[in-house]
Amino acid sequence: MTQAPLFDRSAIQAHRARARDEALFLHTAALDEVQDRLMMVNRSFTDPAIVTPFPQIWQAAFPNAQIVSDTDVLDLVPGSCDLVIHAMCLHWANDPVGQLIQCRRALRADGLLLVVALGGQTLNQLRSVLAEAESRISGGLSPRVAPMAEIRDLGGLLQRAGLNLPVADVVPLTAEYRDLWHLMRDLRDMGETNALDARLKRPTPRKLFDTANRLYQEHFATETGRLPATFELICLTGWSPDESQPKPLRPGSAKARLADALKVPETKLPE
Repeated sequence: MTQAPLFDRSAIQAHRARARDEALFLHTAALDEVQDRLMMVNRSFTDPAIVTPFPQIWQAAFPNAQIVSDTDVLDLVPGSCDLVIHAMCLHWANDPVGQLIQCRRALRADGLLLVVALGGQTLNQLRSVLAEAESRISGGLSPRVAPMAEIRDLGGLLQRAGLNLPVADVVPLTAEYRDLWHLMRDLRDMGETNALDARLKRPTPRKLFDTANRLYQEHFATETGRLPATFELICLTGWSPDESQPKPLRPGSAKARLADALKVPETKLPE
């Protein structure tokens, strides 16, 4: 039995087609994070590829990079890259592990994969007030904000994909809006509106959004009356396996005691 996809790819493409460049501040922030991290890597990369739905954000910074759409099957040749950047689209993947495995296969030995994606705390305020408003009005819930993985889960995906030296960290961002409709218009202009395959296909009553806007104000408004919206960028790095990479020592193989290094007395644990 074939499992239904989580996301409707045709809806994702339609939403992205309506996106506006001036609203893509999250992608610009992702570019800044990638550049900062590459500056800390003591290596020059000559054959990069970038998986992105918005190539215009990346082309000026990486003019020699191969630009790849985030389709289910990535247009990447195995062993062709020394750097792959998966940029702000893993949270829309029906098979995120499969995306990372394809990126790893595209890397040569000791090549770098760098991923930036939205994490689990993204839009937590919006998720909360929509759920509360809908439960009050209809007595049930429908899928309105896409589920996004927590950092511990995304970090584990790197190892499942066969990458070495995995690192995951979080960059929290907060934007403020006049009201719920201002936020939703910004999400539409980013191409980040609801594309869940199980979403309701009929119009949502205005009353639900009025209630959600009031709840947003009650629960989260700042002192100036603005509505904060959290966007959590999760940055992942992993390396394609190579014999030259450092390896952990076997347990019990240490030649010095930690207590000696710290210059503290060693105390036995109770039995």
